[in-house]
Amino acid sequence: MGSQMEAGDILQIAMRIEENGAGFYRYAVQVAQEEKAKEMFGWLADAEDKHKAIFQGMLSRLETRTPPESYPGEYGAYLHQYADNRLIFKKEVMDAELARIKDTLSAIDFAIDREVDSILYYHEIKGFVATDQHEAIDKIITEERRHFNLLSKMKEEYS
Repeated sequence: MGSQMEAGDILQIAMRIEENGAGFYRYAVQVAQEEKAKEMFGWLADAEDKHKAIFQGMLSRLETRTPPESYPGEYGAYLHQYADNRLIFKKEVMDAELARIKDTLSAIDFAIDREVDSILYYHEIKGFVATDQHEAIDKIITEERRHFNLLSKMKEEYS
């Protein structure tokens, strides 16, 4: 499997992370009690939709260019494992996690963990995409950090 294929896989995983995130935030809107929290979760869901679209754009441009330098297969395997174990919530796991989220605070805690995991993943994937796309990924990382800060402030408010 060449790095071209791996770069595509890596971007598809990124899209799934954002999709899961948006789905989670829409769920959080339902469980949050406070109007302000509901609004914030709704805004975060829309932000994740936008990130997914950015990754989708990167993916559609992949076919037309030569891949960045080749990475050893283990690195791609590592990213897949990382994504499967930390980021891609299998349905059973997701259902169990969501069942534990009963209020604003538990939703915020779950969201903070997710944001941290995705920031780490996006740092890792920069090696898989062409250098001219690093800026777009850095912008997403910056936005996810902002989400993290927003959620942390909100956690203080509701604790």
